[in-house]
Formats: sequence, C-alpha cells, structure tokens
Amino acid sequence: MKRLLLLFGLVMALGRQTVSAQQDPLYSLYLTNPITINPAYTGVNDRFIGYVNSRLQWAGFDGNPKTHAFGAHTSVRNNRMGLGVQFVQDNIGENSNTAFGFSYAYRLPLKEGTLSFGMQAGMINYKSNNGDLLIRQPNDPAFANFSEVKFNAGAGFLYKNERTMIGISVPRLINNAVRLGGQDISVYEQHYYVFTSRLFYINENLSFKPAVLAKAVKGSPLSADVNLNFLIQNKFTIGAYTRNLNAYGVLAQLDFLQAYRMAYIFEVPSGKALETRFTTHEIMLSINLALFDFHDRSMSNF
Repeated sequence: MKRLLLLFGLVMALGRQTVSAQQDPLYSLYLTNPITINPAYTGVNDRFIGYVNSRLQWAGFDGNPKTHAFGAHTSVRNNRMGLGVQFVQDNIGENSNTAFGFSYAYRLPLKEGTLSFGMQAGMINYKSNNGDLLIRQPNDPAFANFSEVKFNAGAGFLYKNERTMIGISVPRLINNAVRLGGQDISVYEQHYYVFTSRLFYINENLSFKPAVLAKAVKGSPLSADVNLNFLIQNKFTIGAYTRNLNAYGVLAQLDFLQAYRMAYIFEVPSGKALETRFTTHEIMLSINLALFDFHDRSMSNF
C-alpha cells in the first residue's frame, strides 16, 4: 500500500496519470540538445551529431521518473536538409513509453540566418505493468495491464543565426488513446513548445547566453523555464535555471577533444514542490563531427 500511495502522489504532482493523458518526457538539457523538443533542429549545425541523454528525476523516490534517450542527426545535400533518428524510453512507476522515430528538416537560407522546417514520425509503445502494485480490488479495470503501439508525428520551425535561436514545435501531433476496461483512455495530449536563446559576447573569452522555454498542454498550467548561462573560452559552460520557480538547477558543460561535449544538470525542488529532499540528475554525452566535405569544421555554441 505504501508503494501505491507514493506512486499516486508522484503521479499527481507531475500531472501524469495512469488513466489520463501523459506528458512528453521532461528534459533540462534541451538548451544543449534542442532536437529532443524540436525536429527542425535536425542537421541545423551542418555537422553530424550523435548523443546519449539520461535523466533521473527525484532520485530515491519510489517510482520516480526515468528518461533515457539516444539518437543522431546530420545535415545532407550541401546542408540544405537534415536527417535524424531517435530512441526514447520514459518510465514513471509502472508505466513506460518507448518511442522510436525519424526526423527530417529542410532549411531556407535567409539574409542573416536560416529558417528550418522539421518533421518527425515514428511509433510509441504505451505500456503499463501493475503486477507489483498492492491494489485493494485486484480486478479493478483502472489498474489493468496494457501494451499498445501507436503512430505519432511531430513538426516544428526554427530560426537560427550565429547569436539567436527561436523555435516553435509540437513534437507529437496526435492525441493517442488505448482501450482499457471497455473504454478509450487518453494516454497523450499535444504539447506546444516555444523556445528562444540569445548569445551576447562580453569579450573574447566570455559570452552570456540566456534562454526561455514555454510549454503548454491542455489541462495543465503553462510551464516556463528561464536559463542563464556563461560560456568561457568557448569550451566551458556554467549556468543556472528555474522551472516555474518550483525547481532550480545548475548546469556544467565541457567541450573537449574538438569533437565531444559532456553536460550535466543538478536540480532541486523548492519548498513549493512535493518533497525538497529528492534531487534530479541529468547527463548528456555527444559527439560532433564534420563527416562530409560540405560540413562545418567547427563546433557551434547552439
């Protein structure tokens, strides 16, 4: 029963429920790897990028969310197009969403930047295994096991130049439902993202990069992240951010060996959150290469 109560409290706090619409995977390193929220970022840096991303939210909480993602994307056709592939597994309690898909982006050169339109499509396995839960009524249809595979697709726009990035996206356009207990149960609602970041050069060794991300989904209040980051010698990044003034985090990022990037975020909830003693950790490792003759030879800060 204790496990069930803990899981119920966690689900309610996150706005994810077994029998109602679930959220997109939550990321804090989207500033380092925007493709996780916008397919228009596919190949936008004119290089090949491969990445592994892992997030452990509220470490130590029974049934806490865990998200693992890996993928790759690159520009093709003389940097006019981008192709990518992603795999994501998002777990919370007894529920798991496993997604696999491809992304494509087409870029229009502008006078001072590029405008990219991106799409992604793939399959998502929505799965619930409630066998470990202590349920008062074992045959309660609300806690029945299910596993269904659904198609989904997403789209986004992205404007980018050397100092500015602005994006609008809906990573998954289709509201999915599963059949449970003789009725259709919603397992996903559309999420809308608006993202902007700006790079300010302070001197040759120091830059300032603030960013804002707003996220909206039906039935939940608007969510907003504010990031404040400093780039040192174009190799080190340190910063801080807040999500809705309910959680606060610090970021550290290192570019090394002219091709690799490692980023880490440590996040703590405030007194307004469910519990202040549970911390969140997210880490990403990526490789950034110029594979083709038309690829850019230098790593980008966006």
